[in-house]
Amino acid sequence: MPGSRSRVLLAAAGRGALSGLAGVAVMTAGEKVEQALTKRPNSYIPARTLLTLLGKRPSDSQKPFFWNHVMHWGTGAVLGSLRGIWAVTGIRGPLAHTKHTVVRLAFDQTLENATGAGAPPTSWPAKEQIIDVVHKALYSLATGLVADRWIQPDLESRRGTTSH
Repeated sequence: MPGSRSRVLLAAAGRGALSGLAGVAVMTAGEKVEQALTKRPNSYIPARTLLTLLGKRPSDSQKPFFWNHVMHWGTGAVLGSLRGIWAVTGIRGPLAHTKHTVVRLAFDQTLENATGAGAPPTSWPAKEQIIDVVHKALYSLATGLVADRWIQPDLESRRGTTSH
């Protein structure tokens, strides 16, 4: 049975990664609509974060379009894998979508601040903080809806439902 559980988790992670890519597509569409309305330019902090992780030293003036997309879609797939594992183990629905939004925000901010490519969100204008949360919530909602629909909670456990 352990091999079977591992296979189910791996399959859920794979489907979750694809769900995450769907979430990124929805988030990207939302960002483009928001940018058209607010005139906010593209952010290249994701690319600069990834390049820093790869040992490069990108300047603030660089706009590495390709690497921006690698980070954008890669992060979506990686965190989608987590959401897929949540779905198969019974961590699903609106509460899971909300928790996943927090994970997405924390993941981005941890990497951006650990590399020095970004500043803590508390130093951003309030409007930009709100925009970031809304976009990440949209990603997590879309990812979660796809994952919860596509991945059955086959590994949901009823153990530990009390504190003792």
